[in-house]
Amino acid sequence: MGNGDVTDVSPQDGGHGQPVQAPPDLPLDFEGFYLGHQEFFHDFAEIHLGSRRTAEHVVHQVFLEILGGWDGLLQQQDLEQQTLAVLHRGVTRRLEEDGRPPAFLINGPITKNLEAVRSQLELNSSAGGLYEAVLELPTRQFTVIVLRHLLGYPTKRIARYMGLDTRTVDYHGRKGKERLRIRLDLPAAAKNKKGTGQ
Repeated sequence: MGNGDVTDVSPQDGGHGQPVQAPPDLPLDFEGFYLGHQEFFHDFAEIHLGSRRTAEHVVHQVFLEILGGWDGLLQQQDLEQQTLAVLHRGVTRRLEEDGRPPAFLINGPITKNLEAVRSQLELNSSAGGLYEAVLELPTRQFTVIVLRHLLGYPTKRIARYMGLDTRTVDYHGRKGKERLRIRLDLPAAAKNKKGTGQ
């Protein structure tokens, strides 16, 4: 190793270090985007992939893809939605490569979160197929349900990440819950009949 070389050695890679190169100059707006979104991207990927390490690898590839098309993405009015689509594609691609369902279908802790979701969504315990029904939701409804009920993100934060108004996030949350209710063949919530004479 020459003078001034820096070796990146991870305990997981068996000590086979690679010289670390200086990172490329990144556009300042991309750096800001990365800093503001990387935690969310990692959480989203991990809940699907079940491993922080795998999530980090996939998210790294996702950010490289976003960086590759950054100038074009900046011209779009829906930057947040476009980049969320890139993340969704990256996670889905990895699951398909691995030939397995999302981790929240099989992981114990995540399954517990889904049980909590079941009560938050006011679904009874006999509602089989909840996980599959969540997967079948349209992209925006799926994203709101996952972020709100599985990751516990508040509406304002979801709105920021999705590039939507908070009322629109609430709308997609309501529509997602209603679609799940219909898909699982559950009765509509009982309306208060006070004052109706019944």
